[in-house]
Amino acid sequence: MKHDLKRGALLLASATFFTAALNALQKLTGSTLPALEIIFFRNLFSLPFVLLIASRTGIVLKTQHFGGHVLRSVVGLISMIMVVITVTRLPLAEQQVLSYTQPLFLVLLSIPLLHERPSLQRWVAVSIGFSGVIVVALGKGLLHGHGATGPAVPSWAYFVALAQGAVGALTTMQIRQLSATESSTTIALWQAILMTFMTALPLPFIWTTPGLTEAGCLVAVGAFAGIAQVLQTEAFASAQVSAIGPFAYSGLLWAALIGWFGFGEMPGIAMGIGGLLIIGSGVWMLRHDRPARRKVVAEGTMDAATGTPP
Repeated sequence: MKHDLKRGALLLASATFFTAALNALQKLTGSTLPALEIIFFRNLFSLPFVLLIASRTGIVLKTQHFGGHVLRSVVGLISMIMVVITVTRLPLAEQQVLSYTQPLFLVLLSIPLLHERPSLQRWVAVSIGFSGVIVVALGKGLLHGHGATGPAVPSWAYFVALAQGAVGALTTMQIRQLSATESSTTIALWQAILMTFMTALPLPFIWTTPGLTEAGCLVAVGAFAGIAQVLQTEAFASAQVSAIGPFAYSGLLWAALIGWFGFGEMPGIAMGIGGLLIIGSGVWMLRHDRPARRKVVAEGTMDAATGTPP
């Protein structure tokens, strides 16, 4: 593989833009449409892009671990529901920065699930990252009414956003386990198919007819999710993960700009400080681990369920 840092960084930054944009559209539609309905259309309209990725190496659905794909899709679906709930209630930038806690939870989950013993550097990074979470939450959510500006934000929304980071970490671990025997395209295909099927089942009971604008947003949500997945697949096929990984955090910039100009959400000082702590801890772990450079393939792509860095 030819290492093209500029191409990889540009593609990855573009992928984070489309992820931030689809979250903004989910925020627009989440106040009037059920979360499961939004997620159904997200998976349905992203499926053609997943098929496009899979067609390059061959569309393979044969699997010996169908139960693993089902479990991974259920957990991913829970994560998607959490994302819709949190982007509807939190400022986009705050939801985005809290989603970056996924690498921190990966460290914690690796202890009981993989029997790993994290290094001292990892424990320091985790401590710094979670201190950033406290700063973000205290800065606006828990101290609202004591100098904070903007609409009140329910404190529970911050806990849901934090829990989504943990669920997102669990989906990443499931993908890694499945990757031992399954190709990345097979995992992505089964995820898209199973999530579309799972969210279609309750539609007759929760269906809310979208208006013309909402329908357009739903199509765009799926298209943007698919485009983001294609771009990130190409990014990690173009350059080493350890080199371009930090560019995944550019999503915070896009979320802040879209939130500011689209929803009038002005990022506060606490969000900035907390964001630096969370992102800094993630970059520290990414640089410290330095994954093997021999294998940079589609398994390193963005988790389609969470839209967060691997």
